[in-house]
Amino acid sequence: MDIEAGSEIVVVGGGMAGARLAQQLAPAAPDVRVTLFGEERHAPYNRVLLAEVLAGRYEPDVITLPDAACTTRRVVRVDRAEQLVICDDGSATRYDRLVLATGSNPVLPPLRGLFEAGRGELPVGVHAFRTMDDCLALSAAVRPDVRAVVVGGGLLGVSAARALAARGAHVVLLQQGEYLMERQLDEHSGKLLRSHLESMGVEVHTECRVRGLLTRPEGAARAVRSVELADGYCLGTDLVVLACGVRPRTGLAQAAGLDVAKGIVVDDELRTSDPLIHAIGDCSQHAGVVYGLAGAAREQADALASLLLTGAARAAHPAAAPRYTGTRALTRLTLGGSRTGETGIAPFDLAAFGDPSPVPGDDVLRLTDATRGAYRKVVIRDDRLVGGILLGDLAAVGTLARTWEADEALPATTAPLLHLLTNDGGS
Repeated sequence: MDIEAGSEIVVVGGGMAGARLAQQLAPAAPDVRVTLFGEERHAPYNRVLLAEVLAGRYEPDVITLPDAACTTRRVVRVDRAEQLVICDDGSATRYDRLVLATGSNPVLPPLRGLFEAGRGELPVGVHAFRTMDDCLALSAAVRPDVRAVVVGGGLLGVSAARALAARGAHVVLLQQGEYLMERQLDEHSGKLLRSHLESMGVEVHTECRVRGLLTRPEGAARAVRSVELADGYCLGTDLVVLACGVRPRTGLAQAAGLDVAKGIVVDDELRTSDPLIHAIGDCSQHAGVVYGLAGAAREQADALASLLLTGAARAAHPAAAPRYTGTRALTRLTLGGSRTGETGIAPFDLAAFGDPSPVPGDDVLRLTDATRGAYRKVVIRDDRLVGGILLGDLAAVGTLARTWEADEALPATTAPLLHLLTNDGGS
């Protein structure tokens, strides 16, 4: 084992990556002490399900991760020479191996009126949607008929808009791009998603840029009263949700002198430029890629646990050493079907994987079933499945995803894939 009996492993970050690693290591290495530090006052939880909490479908404790004991303390400095992490209360903890799983912060766009000079507080009614506290604050503010504007039409913004609509809010979703979820979808599927959200009562505007926020005094603070668009039009609102993406949290690593690009740079053993320090999850950058996805965080945590626990075997048999070679991530989303008090709208299922945007020379298979509200598309490049989108009917997603993950040459004809796209099996 790469970590000897009595070793101290310190994991900084109580999110999904850090908690998953601690869960994997604790039972497998009972003679090793694993300390998990997290800043949030809540026990580690499944961040993917925050929208379900906001929608009122789950209580917060339902999404708590099992067996993830966390010390609620903020790490402010890493002393690499002494192999110590120092917390904001002045306490220091020694490590033999340190794992940075510091996650990411929400991107706050440079909007006029978002911050006052010399003050860092958001106006009352303006929320990010990244943490459990963000979710609980939004949940406390939303009520039937409240006016809410969601800025950002990616996966997070769509999830937030759907959740607020499920609580009875009047929701306007603003997307700067040409269609929703541009990173995962194509124009046709983006329009289908838009139609579904509109059937739930969400007002959607694409190719729409936000200029700023207008506020009013509320005691000693400011409260949002409208969102100003680039054309000068103002949308009156009670709530604003900023869902404009995330940025890796790399400050701790930078201050410690580790290599940082877009994220904390790691190799195939998830090591940073200091061989005693690893990085996983949203904060890490592997082979030039920052994933920012729950699936990648889990895979990196599992890979690092395996790497740490098989160190002796790796030294004896280098060729058999486990490596993290990257994540082939699949995005799945289920949008509930009705606003409060309505029952006539069916749920909407979505899955996307790989690169769904063809380039010259690619083969594209696309099927649309208007009767069933289904859309299926796959992209084939150099005889390999490189991406796909499925909406409405996900019966084939299992086999398509496995074919994509295998990255093997497809048969000479497209008949097998066409069969998958046209039947209800495959998974």
